[in-house]
Amino acid sequence: MAARSAPNCHLRLEWVYGYRGHQCRNNLYYTAAKEIVYFVAGVGVVYSPREHRQKFYRGHSDDIISLALHPERVLVATGQVGKEPYICVWDSYTVQTVSVLKDVHTHGIACLAFDVDGQRLVSVGLDSKNVVCVWDWKRGKMLSMAPGHTDRIFDISWDLYQPNKLVSCGVKHIKFWSLCGNALTPKRGVFGKTGDLQTILCLACARDELTYSGALNGDIYVWKGINLTRTIQGAHTAGIFSMNACEEGFATGGRDGCIRLWDLTFKPITVIDLRETDQGYKGLSVRSVCWRGDHILVGTQDSEIFEIVVHERNKPFLIMQGHCEGELWALAIHPTKPLAVTGSDDRSVRMWSLVDHALIARCNMGEPIRCAAVNVDGTHLALGMKDGSFTVLRVRDMTEVVRIKDKKEAVHELKYSPDGTYLAVGCNDSSVDIYGVAQRYKKFGECVGSLSFITHLDWSSDSRYLQTNDGNGKRHFYRMPGGKEVTNKEEIKGVHWASWTCVSGIEVNGIWPKYSDINDINSVDGNYIAQVLVTADDYGIVKLFRYPCLRKGAKFKKYIGHSAHVTNVRWSHDYQWVISIGGADHSVFQWKFIPERKLKDALHIAPQESLADSNSDESDSDLSDVPELDSEIEQETQLTYRRQVYKEDLPQLKEQYKEKQKSGTSKRRERAPGNSIRLHFVHGYRGYDCRSNLFYTQIGEIVYHVAAVGVIYNRQQNTQRFYMGHDDDILCLAIHPVRDYVATGQVGRDPSIHIWDTETIKPLSILKGYHQCGVCAVDFSADGKRLVSAGIDDSHSVVLWDWKKGEKLSIARGSKDKIFVVKMNPYVPDKLITAGIKHMKFWHRAGGGLIGRKGYIGALGKNDTMMCAVYGWTEEMAFSGTSAGDVCIWRDIFLVKTVKAHDGPVFSMHALEKGFITGGKDGVVALWDDSFERCLKTYAIKRAALAPGSKGLLLEDNPSIRAISLGHGHILVGTKNGEILEVDKSGPITLLVQGHMEGEVWGLAVHPYLPICATVSDDKTLRIWDLSPSHCMLAVRKLKKGGRCCCFSPDGKVLAVGLNDGSFLMANADTLEDLVSFHHRKDIISDIRFSPGSGKYLAVASHDSFIDIYNVMSSKRVGICKGATSYITHIDWDIRGKLLQVNTGAKEQLFFEAPRGKKQTIPSVEVEKIGWASWTSVLGLCCEGIWPVIGEVTDVTASCLTSDKMVLATGDDLGFVKLFRYPAKGKCGKFKRYVAHSTHVTNVRWTYDDSMLVTLGGADMSLMVWTNEMEGYREKRPCDSEESDIDSEEDGGYDSDVTRENEISYTIRALSTNIRPMFGIKPHLQQKEPSVDERPPVSRAPPQPEKLQTNNVGKKKRPIEDLVLELVFGYRGRDCRNNVHYLNDGDDIIYHTASIGILHNVATGTQSFYQEHNDDILCLTVNQHPKFINIVATGQVGDLADMSATAPSIHIWDAINKQTLSILRCYHSKGVCSVSFSATGKLLLSVGLDPEHTVTIWRWQEGAKIASRAGHNQRIFVAEFRPDSDSQFVSVGVKHVKFWTLAGRALLSKKGLLRPLEDARMQTMLAVAFGASNLTFTGTISGDVCVWKDHVLCRIVARAHNGPVFAMYTTLRDGLIVTGGKERPSKEGGAVKLWDQELRRCRAFRLETGQATDCVRSVCRGKGKILVGTRNAEIIEVGEKNAACNILVNGHVDGPIWGLVTHPSRDFFLSAAEDGTVRLWDIADKKMLNKVNLGHAAQTVCYSPEGDMVAIGMKNGEFIILLVSSLKIWGKKRDRRCTIHDIRFSPDSRFLAVGSSENSVDFYDLTLGPTLNRISYCKDIPSFVIQMDFSADSRYLQVSTGCYKRHVYEVPSGKHLMDQAAIDRITWATWTSILGDEVMGIWSRHAERANVNCACVSHSGISLVTGDDFGMVKLFDFPCPEKFAKHKRFFGHSPHVTNIRFTSGDRHVISAGGDDCSLFVWKCVHMPH
Repeated sequence: MAARSAPNCHLRLEWVYGYRGHQCRNNLYYTAAKEIVYFVAGVGVVYSPREHRQKFYRGHSDDIISLALHPERVLVATGQVGKEPYICVWDSYTVQTVSVLKDVHTHGIACLAFDVDGQRLVSVGLDSKNVVCVWDWKRGKMLSMAPGHTDRIFDISWDLYQPNKLVSCGVKHIKFWSLCGNALTPKRGVFGKTGDLQTILCLACARDELTYSGALNGDIYVWKGINLTRTIQGAHTAGIFSMNACEEGFATGGRDGCIRLWDLTFKPITVIDLRETDQGYKGLSVRSVCWRGDHILVGTQDSEIFEIVVHERNKPFLIMQGHCEGELWALAIHPTKPLAVTGSDDRSVRMWSLVDHALIARCNMGEPIRCAAVNVDGTHLALGMKDGSFTVLRVRDMTEVVRIKDKKEAVHELKYSPDGTYLAVGCNDSSVDIYGVAQRYKKFGECVGSLSFITHLDWSSDSRYLQTNDGNGKRHFYRMPGGKEVTNKEEIKGVHWASWTCVSGIEVNGIWPKYSDINDINSVDGNYIAQVLVTADDYGIVKLFRYPCLRKGAKFKKYIGHSAHVTNVRWSHDYQWVISIGGADHSVFQWKFIPERKLKDALHIAPQESLADSNSDESDSDLSDVPELDSEIEQETQLTYRRQVYKEDLPQLKEQYKEKQKSGTSKRRERAPGNSIRLHFVHGYRGYDCRSNLFYTQIGEIVYHVAAVGVIYNRQQNTQRFYMGHDDDILCLAIHPVRDYVATGQVGRDPSIHIWDTETIKPLSILKGYHQCGVCAVDFSADGKRLVSAGIDDSHSVVLWDWKKGEKLSIARGSKDKIFVVKMNPYVPDKLITAGIKHMKFWHRAGGGLIGRKGYIGALGKNDTMMCAVYGWTEEMAFSGTSAGDVCIWRDIFLVKTVKAHDGPVFSMHALEKGFITGGKDGVVALWDDSFERCLKTYAIKRAALAPGSKGLLLEDNPSIRAISLGHGHILVGTKNGEILEVDKSGPITLLVQGHMEGEVWGLAVHPYLPICATVSDDKTLRIWDLSPSHCMLAVRKLKKGGRCCCFSPDGKVLAVGLNDGSFLMANADTLEDLVSFHHRKDIISDIRFSPGSGKYLAVASHDSFIDIYNVMSSKRVGICKGATSYITHIDWDIRGKLLQVNTGAKEQLFFEAPRGKKQTIPSVEVEKIGWASWTSVLGLCCEGIWPVIGEVTDVTASCLTSDKMVLATGDDLGFVKLFRYPAKGKCGKFKRYVAHSTHVTNVRWTYDDSMLVTLGGADMSLMVWTNEMEGYREKRPCDSEESDIDSEEDGGYDSDVTRENEISYTIRALSTNIRPMFGIKPHLQQKEPSVDERPPVSRAPPQPEKLQTNNVGKKKRPIEDLVLELVFGYRGRDCRNNVHYLNDGDDIIYHTASIGILHNVATGTQSFYQEHNDDILCLTVNQHPKFINIVATGQVGDLADMSATAPSIHIWDAINKQTLSILRCYHSKGVCSVSFSATGKLLLSVGLDPEHTVTIWRWQEGAKIASRAGHNQRIFVAEFRPDSDSQFVSVGVKHVKFWTLAGRALLSKKGLLRPLEDARMQTMLAVAFGASNLTFTGTISGDVCVWKDHVLCRIVARAHNGPVFAMYTTLRDGLIVTGGKERPSKEGGAVKLWDQELRRCRAFRLETGQATDCVRSVCRGKGKILVGTRNAEIIEVGEKNAACNILVNGHVDGPIWGLVTHPSRDFFLSAAEDGTVRLWDIADKKMLNKVNLGHAAQTVCYSPEGDMVAIGMKNGEFIILLVSSLKIWGKKRDRRCTIHDIRFSPDSRFLAVGSSENSVDFYDLTLGPTLNRISYCKDIPSFVIQMDFSADSRYLQVSTGCYKRHVYEVPSGKHLMDQAAIDRITWATWTSILGDEVMGIWSRHAERANVNCACVSHSGISLVTGDDFGMVKLFDFPCPEKFAKHKRFFGHSPHVTNIRFTSGDRHVISAGGDDCSLFVWKCVHMPH
């Protein structure tokens, strides 16, 4: 039975043969110590060529596939594959882990690279997005991540010469990345015409923005910036896999087997062709190269490592070789020498020397090899092949003896018999053949008993029997040599086997787990001498078992290193070594065997550290020789803290149920009651499953926890204060070293840890996000800065936190079993211990991970369960208390000795200055000296020791002690029975707090006229409690059974108690002695009640569904109430004592007449008219409202009505205590709710005078006393109730602008679709019709005329090479707010439109632009802190929150020099709608447009997200920091105002409370401002402003504006507040008002804009000026003194702006838009000169050739001609019903052409005067007209249409011109068409859904600009008939550029925006002559 413990011997990895060359590259380097680092399988190898020695790094749990060397060349980073792969950074000298980076990548880590100073590491994942991630590796923290590419990435590198730049390359791409903030932004490399687009395999960065890269075809591509500048062709003849940069230059290695060395400018130095050298061979392929000085390291595809000395380059030295390709299965051991033979699918057989660690022979065979064997004298080597043949070689020279092929299928196993005469060959066709060796391998017999392929064979020692295993796991025996199967088991019994390599058989049963039948062990080999067995399995694990091991699930030691399956394992001939081979990793591992006797000397081989469990890990199955668990501990391990419903789930559940019940809750519901309750005292302490959770605070108060409450108890005053921030059971508590802060951890789906201040009871930080189910242990570090926590999830995670910042520093999986305690090392903050079930682990931090080493017990002790642990007086010493009552003393990780301390488990220990104190289950407190040598004193907790003045009663002697703490001259003791005692050093004991013991508490009764109550519990006690100031337990009595209910008689003298066995008793209420008892029922008695008045009857309800009625005086049963279908839950008497109201478990409400028990039916309307003596019912109309929205998930368990029948208190299964107004009619009443109990509240009762409410927690065993505070009695207190579940039904008010803003959906540019409803085939996809007369190449015809009439014929034409943004007319006011600000003392203003930020100088009107956003900006704010002057943050629209370039982002930039300081890619999908800086300017708050309206806080300089949380289910409009705070902010939105606090990394929010003001209702809030002493002002949709003190509404400024208050601004210097709203201008009112600090007085300002209503969207106040942004896209400056208005910026109000025309000779232009205006703009003066209101949406506009007339086309089909000089109408006409799309004067001013949606062009002759009669029109136009152009001679008109076709018509006849040759000869006066062969090149590839909307050819006729649906302006050469012509792109507009024009002289380009209603003026930069 020895298999119950693991063997005492050990394996140590000594050598690994192999190198991973396949599917990896750049994985071989020289370290600083001139050692060579590489990897194979799951092991990092450091090889010293000088000493021929290997060191191993074994921190990975799966194959390593990537490696990077730190620039100082000591540290190495390696990345692995796997479902949750991680990166390890380790020291190549000590091979210890320095840091672990995890929890980001999936699948695997493909590439790694350190930056130039080694501070940051970049990694690339193998997932579908090939995520790129940048780490601060020392802290284990991810700085940034982004999707890398859609296809594989092969290499990544930091630019060593430019900070924050990276380059990555891979399949058909190269990308240049820049890192700013947390944003990684890629630019794709442009291959252009210089080289083919192809896969790039490797790269190296050089100076001057140069990047060298190796391509798949063997060329080297040289990049400058992002452009390919040159290629070095044929550098290699095939793919270049590796490129290595060093001081001298670059080395490249390729698939052609060549190494090339290049100098620093990439000129070739030399070539080394490895195929031509001595060791070379055909097909050699280089995967990795490293050049240092005169040495070059080369790694090849075939697992070899060469070292080349440069001046002897034809003699490469082979350092390492291994098998390659296919799988490695064959392994044989030489019988007499230290040699091993392996053979693989790569067709080679290799012989290794185990002493020299070298390959000594190699031979290539014709077929893949699957198995091998050496005969007894070591002369023959037999190899079994995959094709069914086997070959025998001579060992000495590898020459062939014989080759035999008898089989079709692979030979998987062969073995020579021990006497050397036979060879047994096992084949996959399920037979074994026997061959005679001496007879030249003639076949002697065949064994055919198996039905499946043969896996293992063993001969008996006398060579007479053979045993086999097959694929079915069956075992067969055969007689030799004939092969007859042995069926008689007796015959086999005595056989001794020569070897044991079979996996099935009684002797090796133990290698299989107990309960699984999987077939995953590939190989075993028995060592008879040392009695151990080694096994190899599919999971890469080599295990040692005892041999024989007969029982399944034996213990073992396990060793990792191989990657996936280990295919074979064998002992060497002298049992010194174990050889194991890996299938897929092609590697051979050689392990040194260290037998038991040597272990004593070899303590240094104590478990080598590793992230996967340590290498000599004990096995998984339970140790069976450990003593039984102590009953208490067993109980505790079986507790489950999982909940059906967690409180975190409630919001979602409510939403789901609300959806279902949309219809139901329309009735106006009762308001919540005016009373509120406040927690006053809690009886109870959680001792039954928690330890060490009781401490003295700094000032001598006592802090502990019970249920969901942290309690601070003042023992002098006998009062309690409460921390109520938790919402479920608190499981652990730790105190800060200064003893003023406390950390508590709770149960939850995502459980939180709160750190709170015991003085103020405010949370300082809340930590969550890394545990599941709950947090069961916490501890502070000695400096108080860090906190460690352990969870109760399956892997019992351990997390190390920087709690003030709320940051997770490190995380690790703790253990499979429960962890009871975690302790930080007081001397070294990076070390800690965890202790728990069979577990003691010593951890140290490594970056983002923790590395744990199991305590090494040795022969000293057993692997015991640890209940408590402390550190001793040095960092090495630790002490732990076990479940057996011992104290273990540890040094480092070794157990030094054990001391017997208690009978039964040691539950608590505490370190003192000089010594220790322990407490145990035996109820004894023991004081020890500082080395546990002797016990100085013991205190037994006994009733006899109670001090005379002690309150309460000790329930039993020697209660189990769960917590001890020292301080203030006393010992504080917490017991399992829920008592807290104080032991004086001299002995007397004072009882401070007590509660019920383990078991649920249900029974509660209050005394009829005294402030006392009785409780009865499953802990079999009945207790009487004093609710008055003494707060103690007055009496207690043990019962024979637990009880569920109790009741006082009306005179208070008798107490009736119902027990769980169906009996009940009546006791004397004072002495608790029995008066009488009955036992009539079998099931639990659930409720018991005396009839009112004299108490004549007693009603007893049971779970048997009956109620018995007894006459109290005669003690007889007088009636039985029958008729309930389920168990009874509640009963109540009416006042007369004649009627009983009954609730049952089936939710029935029944009535019975007393005393006989006749069932009555009473209509529900009548029920409330009856006077009830008590009301504890939860059913019926009167209390329909107490059932929550989510009634299906939770039950209301108890209720109680006050004696004035006003307030109903309820308790439910979620632990909520709620107050309702009575009667609570209608579904889902409003309530106040209080969280203090954890799970279900079993009972609630008001005291006789309603002054207190007493509540009982079922599982938390606590009795809570609440004081009732009547309406009107309100002190301001922090901890008040939460409001009801459902938001009020009233709407928040209505306003068209608010609705528009709330419902707007923002398109992102990349997804925009066409703005015109065009149809048909795009021009670049149309088939060209061949023209009839192809012109002869040499034409005798006159030269082709110009395409375009040009107006600067004499001058030399200069093409335009660039456009520079010079002016923007537009401001986004229609749906954005608070986005105009002063800068530079009011000299400049900053605002935004489309995707650009604009800095506008007030005096000159000049503008400069921030153009880094790639999509529309939605919000803007300015940093007000003097340290961050002129710093602006802007947030933009985006797509999904996937961190890619189209994700929403926030840019923080310097307004003056436009430098980007940080980019924050955020998780707000759709976009960022509000940003705000904190008081110190270091934090930034952002709000998203995602469905949850997430609120996020950033440390913007680092790009770090600090905290994030769902904000509200409806739109949040604004969120702003308080101007004096970095932690407090307010958010406002649709029916919502929330007051937020940042605590650590957690965001805590409070809804605004309206209650104090009658009839206040929650409106939609639009703006926020702040006042001193925590005042907050919010502007509402109705025009009121609400004033809040903290989070409570204190007054309303009614009608501050007549319409919604959209904007508010708090002036920091004087506290004055500006508000802006929507109102009609009137004498006294104004849309802008300036208020005093309290918002009591104001002054109004009118905006003289001439609008019917002014709608202000943004306000800001500078020195004596107020800056206003309006909905009408104006920005106005208002003087405070004279109220004068100065309009600074104008723009169109609504877009799109379709109409655009430039003046024929001056720098003016006109625009016409949907807003019904035509506006005249002056470029030179940078302003709007004039505007005309047309009353209808305008669509198009045109100047006459002389510029004296303007024609305007309208959306309603009308057109108007104005005279420019007087703006008088010259003529107007409406011949069409729908939109006029284009209107044109002919160049000779004679005709006017009007094109419309009615597929028509009408001609008017202007010489006939203003009557404007149509003279003709163009026929058969196929679709609506888009653009028209006249020919220079006014004879033709070209028309582009909505079906992508261009037509030419004669003027004025309107005849369609079909002759292509004639069309080609026309010279056009203008060209604005997007169609035609001349402009074919403007259509892009990506235009499936989007169009080019407009085009314009310059007056010089050689440049062309276009605008498209993606918001791009593009510049082409004209003409551009080739498809996809080259062009330049200019960004800035939102989606849809609707029109574009050159100004006269081609000085500027004007572009008009669709979505952004803005006009951009671009300056043309001409090429120099």
